[in-house]
Amino acid sequence: MRIGVVGNPRYEELSGLLARLASYSAAHGIELCAEPALLELWPDTCEPLESGDDPPDLLMTFGGDGTLLRGARMLGRNEVPLLGINLGRVGFLTATTANHLESVLDAVVRGDYQVEQRRKLDSWIVDAEGARREGELAVNDVVVHKTGNTRIIRIRLFVDGDEVGQYTLDGMIVATPAGSTAYTLSAGGPVLVPEVDALVVTAICPHTLSVRPLVVPGSSQVTLQIEPTRATEIFVSYDGQLGEHVQPNDCVVVRSSATSVHLVRLGREGFFRRMRKKLHWGDLVDRERLNSAD
Repeated sequence: MRIGVVGNPRYEELSGLLARLASYSAAHGIELCAEPALLELWPDTCEPLESGDDPPDLLMTFGGDGTLLRGARMLGRNEVPLLGINLGRVGFLTATTANHLESVLDAVVRGDYQVEQRRKLDSWIVDAEGARREGELAVNDVVVHKTGNTRIIRIRLFVDGDEVGQYTLDGMIVATPAGSTAYTLSAGGPVLVPEVDALVVTAICPHTLSVRPLVVPGSSQVTLQIEPTRATEIFVSYDGQLGEHVQPNDCVVVRSSATSVHLVRLGREGFFRRMRKKLHWGDLVDRERLNSAD
């Protein structure tokens, strides 16, 4: 088995975790490769993990959801199982914590895990002359938004070519079910169960109280047409990590991708139990029961 490793060096415990992983892998015949930024943290030499056509059998990420999303982007359209080890605070997408590293590796070696598929987003930008350029693959969301002290922007929203309306706001989010627990949740969007084939379109700080999040079929093509305004800095971002400038009269087109991210899940913990732990759903008695069971 060949395992790729992506990690966030900001966490002090990362080097110790990599040493534990290296020791376990040597004892179980596992080949390791790591992103170049981590190579100096390994106790011994490690092969570099490069984005390309030779993906590992499994990709492990050490950090929070942002690190997992970066790992998913490195995989591109290769549908490799992705196991997130949470070193952060919330970690909606990660599977476990560092305390369970060896037992998790035991489960991986046995093949004792499930894979939860989450559809990614494809997007492209069409300018006023009709020229098209491809956007980045996203797992959570594609967002059109203003930057800095830029004035409010106007976006005309279309779903499958049918105009929904024009909105004056700070930005607009198109999110997958995976992304429904990320930025769009903070903006007032609903939580979607992973099995729901849908997209969520959520306005960011709209200038009217009548605007509400919109849930559309997963097969929909969502178009965000940027209307001319005084705003000079308008950006489209992908999972909050990559982005590029867009101009008035550009259209940002988003749809579900044929490519999925394959999230490794361990044990029998279901979606709603994870939400109860992460979002503190339920009353205080229920939270105490969950904490005592961990």
